[in-house]
Amino acid sequence: MIKAIAVDDEPVALKVIEHFCENVDFIKLEKSFTRPVDALKHLNKFPSDLLFLDINMPQLNGIEFYKSLKQNTMVIFTTTSAEHAIEGFNLNAVDYLLKPYTRERFLQAVNKAREFYNYQANSSKSQEDNFFFVRADYSLVKISIPNILYIEALDDYLKIHIQNEKTVVARMTMKGILEKLPSRDFIRVHRSFIVPLSRVKSVRNKMISVENQSIPLGNTYEEEFNKAFKGNA
Repeated sequence: MIKAIAVDDEPVALKVIEHFCENVDFIKLEKSFTRPVDALKHLNKFPSDLLFLDINMPQLNGIEFYKSLKQNTMVIFTTTSAEHAIEGFNLNAVDYLLKPYTRERFLQAVNKAREFYNYQANSSKSQEDNFFFVRADYSLVKISIPNILYIEALDDYLKIHIQNEKTVVARMTMKGILEKLPSRDFIRVHRSFIVPLSRVKSVRNKMISVENQSIPLGNTYEEEFNKAFKGNA
């Protein structure tokens, strides 16, 4: 059960969250607050797993509120303006809800929170997960490792190309994503590309064929790739 609280200076907005939470069996909404200072006092005594947090509040906006927390708590921001989503993204929000939002959109957000909650709870027990999470599109995105076609670096971002799915653009480094991938299955072949060995069809003239894509093989990575590719053949 995920313990949650809601903070919003508008009582009507809190009623919406309370109503939606009533029909979610994995979330226990313990309290709702219209005053951020009261919510902070509560959290200091009773830590929560998840916050539903309004961004635009007169006493203390949600961004500053979340920055002030000492505990590691998931947050779903609620806002009337999409421009605030960028700030929420930079704070590693699970998701953001643009008011007014539907029950379906609310369920989408809390299901992300549940998946991430379970992932965090189990990550120390098992390193054999076939998925991981990245921050993209101002929220958490679940990436299925077996469905990755290849990964491409683009300035400060990565493009994760996924079979039969939309390409995910995430702000992270090649080193960072390699730490999330099983080293026996994925290999860096160029300063800008990572490929799954199982999807490599052929190698010719330093060009690697992955599905219908030709990917360059860099000199720095050639020897290690050739050893791994032959061993995987």
